[in-house]
Amino acid sequence: MGDQDLNPALLEDQGYQLTGKHSAVKVCYWTAKALTEGRHCYKGRFYGIESHRCMQMSPSIDACNLHCRFCWRYQGWEHEETLEEFDEPATILSRSLEAQRRLLSGFGGNDRVDPERFRESQAPRHVAISLTGEPTFYPKLNEFLALCHDRGITTFLVTNGTTPDGLRPWAPLPTPLYCSVTAPSRAVFRRLTLPAQEDAWDRLTESLKLLRDLKTRRVIRHTLVKGWNLGWEEEYAALDRLAEPDFIEPKGYVYMGRSRQRLTRDHVPTHEEVGGFAHRLAGLLGYPLVDEAPDSKVYLLALDPSRRWLPGLEPARLPDLGRTVEGDMLPMLVPGLAASGAPG
Repeated sequence: MGDQDLNPALLEDQGYQLTGKHSAVKVCYWTAKALTEGRHCYKGRFYGIESHRCMQMSPSIDACNLHCRFCWRYQGWEHEETLEEFDEPATILSRSLEAQRRLLSGFGGNDRVDPERFRESQAPRHVAISLTGEPTFYPKLNEFLALCHDRGITTFLVTNGTTPDGLRPWAPLPTPLYCSVTAPSRAVFRRLTLPAQEDAWDRLTESLKLLRDLKTRRVIRHTLVKGWNLGWEEEYAALDRLAEPDFIEPKGYVYMGRSRQRLTRDHVPTHEEVGGFAHRLAGLLGYPLVDEAPDSKVYLLALDPSRRWLPGLEPARLPDLGRTVEGDMLPMLVPGLAASGAPG
């Protein structure tokens, strides 16, 4: 199985909780920060997601067809295509919710944790299907999404975009759907992501065309690695035009986890370097640049800034949402942006 070991004891040492043959939960760094310090990740800042009510999981912990050099996860995937043996969605969801509550139980006795915030954390409102592996390899992903939505849980799903056949039959759709576009060209894609299939780049571009017509919130994420895929704004703009996404997130690579065996600190761009890329891309596409999160080295481009907040998650509960370190800059960049940084 390579460097991904599903031995429960080893995974627990890494913070994972197995919830079936191929699924797992792990408490996100920002979930802990939200509980102990009231700080939220950039998805809270950008869209209103409350990190202490977010569960990070994967329905395909050991299945992926890419070996991205920048990926902090363990690799050596056992499956590089759709899973042939799998658990039922209801089982995965119930066990995942139980595991999340178990993993967070210790925060209940922490003096720094607000009791009401801890109580809310026990009933996740968001599921981030982005922990590890390629989630579209789970054949019953549709049913899993439906079960989440039936419980009033939003589904934040990240795909590498190389399974267009997995996107076509989706009903319901995730809310939102992220597609990672981590290379400006076929050549860079092959060097940086080391795909298992020769046609992986063609699959990605096909998925981008499919994204254009999907009736959900669609996000393109560009993970930028200095010296590998940072730059080429015109090529990225051409790819983004295929999908016409609602949002684009240029985000800097972070030197952490297993990626430290493949890359060095020299490959980490500064927030300013990511910002230069974001500004140039915004100019090429005509998308307003509406926000940034320096802690995560990420910028937000929005086709329609007034739609940035997830329904029912406007920033009333999180007073710092929408504000940036350079708070005076954004109103000049984006006409109509209120002083707080929230869309006017």
